[in-house]
Amino acid sequence: MNRHALTLAIAAVFPTATLATENMEKIEVVGSYFNDYKVDSASGALRTNTSLLETAQSVTVIPDTIVNEQLATTLGEVLSNDASLTSGSKQRNRETFNMRGFGLSSSTGYLRDGHQHWSHYQQPIEILERVEVIKGPSSILYGQSGPGGLVNMVTKKPTANQFINLAADIDQHGSTRFMLDASSALTEDERLRGRGVLVKQDVNFWREYPNGEERERDRFLGAVVLDYDLTDDTLIRVHYDRTDDKTGLDTGAWLNTDGELIGDDKTIYDFSWAFTDITVENIGLDVRHFINNQWQVKVGYNEQTFERQRFESAPRKPSDYQVGNSYTSRPYDRFDDWQFTTAYIDFVGEFKLANMQHQLLIGANSLDYYYGQLRTRADAVDYTLAQQQPSRPNVSYQSDDSLYTAEYDYYGIYIQDLITVNPQWQVSIGGRYDKQNKTGADNESVLPKLGVLYHPLDTATIYLSYSEGFEPQGADKLNNETDKNHNMKLDAVTSEQIELGAKWQLFDDRLLLSGSLFDISKDGTLVTELVEHPDYDSITTQVGEQRHKGLELAAQGAVTDRFFVMASTMYLNAQYERDENYEGNRPADAPKWSASLWSRYELNDALAFNAGVFYTGKRFADSANTVEKDAYTRVDVGATYALKLAGNDIDLRLNIENLFDTDYLAGGGVSNVTVGEGTNFRLAAQFSF
Repeated sequence: MNRHALTLAIAAVFPTATLATENMEKIEVVGSYFNDYKVDSASGALRTNTSLLETAQSVTVIPDTIVNEQLATTLGEVLSNDASLTSGSKQRNRETFNMRGFGLSSSTGYLRDGHQHWSHYQQPIEILERVEVIKGPSSILYGQSGPGGLVNMVTKKPTANQFINLAADIDQHGSTRFMLDASSALTEDERLRGRGVLVKQDVNFWREYPNGEERERDRFLGAVVLDYDLTDDTLIRVHYDRTDDKTGLDTGAWLNTDGELIGDDKTIYDFSWAFTDITVENIGLDVRHFINNQWQVKVGYNEQTFERQRFESAPRKPSDYQVGNSYTSRPYDRFDDWQFTTAYIDFVGEFKLANMQHQLLIGANSLDYYYGQLRTRADAVDYTLAQQQPSRPNVSYQSDDSLYTAEYDYYGIYIQDLITVNPQWQVSIGGRYDKQNKTGADNESVLPKLGVLYHPLDTATIYLSYSEGFEPQGADKLNNETDKNHNMKLDAVTSEQIELGAKWQLFDDRLLLSGSLFDISKDGTLVTELVEHPDYDSITTQVGEQRHKGLELAAQGAVTDRFFVMASTMYLNAQYERDENYEGNRPADAPKWSASLWSRYELNDALAFNAGVFYTGKRFADSANTVEKDAYTRVDVGATYALKLAGNDIDLRLNIENLFDTDYLAGGGVSNVTVGEGTNFRLAAQFSF
């Protein structure tokens, strides 16, 4: 890192400081590398800036460097860098994921800057500086959450140093994305700082509708963040972002009983007039105040509104479908309105008591949830692929005068203490009281968490931890009119995990190695199977127990001054237990083995090469374990060339995804599977001023 880069880094960390470089003591940094692959802490894991070596939990942090190198456009592309996450269905322009084999819920599986975040849409990753994958139950700090873990998306913040980044990328299908990211101090004393991000994206997908039309996507993103130093001890942050995203629908491909695609891999069974159109807005306020040298308080508030119109052609796969047969579509127009309001207050203290160092967290958080739906159906249509596509039905959700609504709120108070007994031993202990308020579905819970850490070296940790999760159902009954078990009574879902792990930093702390063994059990899992039936579309049941045991290994950071890696692998033994329908079966989309590798080699200061390998083992496409999808390995490569033009930095990039044109099936079941795309080229250019 050169002296100018060091000055900018100091300015980013201490934005209110005046850097009088001419009077500063000159510091010379030895070494040519800058380790942008490795992150040493994860704010979402303990709600504090605690080192990963002092965190009794498996955590992976994916920095924006890797996101940019991969030219990622979706959260799924980012999360493919952690083998503990596998993709589920991508139907209807949203992504679903499994972590350690458990599905991540749209309402409880995602955080943004520590707030629960409604994630029923493709996330705007252009505003993120890193993604934290927090594994295992985390209900003690966040309330309702699943056993697999949480994904915390950490957003970009304003900087005092001024910069403007302009970027554009294009792929072989003609898809384009244009981005502007700008930040600067807005006052001379640098107390007020701002950052803005604008994105315009147009996507041409490779799969096609029955009439030959292309599926397209039109997305706009705007975001702004303002930081103001009210005093030297108080920071106020205001943020706002809006996403507009309209996309043609693709509910996925269809499989036969041998796990093979039926027909052409490009065929979309939806009609070309089917679409989803969403608008998502987030607005919020965060305050951080240092009370004294030992204590600080953090307060956060966020309002998220999510409005969506979805005009479906809703194709249904017949159980014995073959190419040339007819299938039924049941069109409808639907409007959904979600409102997700979150708030928290945290007191964090670091002090010495009884000759032991304490990092104490005392806090409370809350969530208020509202959902409203309007829906109007059209007449069913029988169709074969050789026929002319039927016209869009003349129906509108606005004609529905029977608004369906659902509301609930919950709050929790929590305490956590990381106790340093001596340089070798630490103990992390905590608990939470949580209460949900909903008519007919009130719930209360008390949850513990315990971790013990042993440091045989300053650069190594061995830990053992225990944690629990609690997921009260949003209503006391299943509310899905298209499900066979509509109005079925639902019990709360509970989970617990025991994890044994180790972390070790090598090569002067440049490379982090980690490994963990975990045993997770979950009671009350909801399993939904899509079916071909004239009266309903799915069957949902609540199974007895789901148990997942596994091993994870990972490496992240710099191997040499010019060679960087992010690698992980997971072995997973997952099955249903104590259930009359699924006893001994493996959950869908939960492979025994998965692995990922992304690397960069810097040939010189201007030219760098990337190579990635992503492996997913055999998986079942259904919980009955009657249809199996083959394992696959995808290889990606890329290269970046950096140059100067009139004193400004320019980065040119070429990426090739699926270099060897491997045929593969990603997430999804027999009637909504995602087909992997063949070899795909993408070009990008970034200008920095």
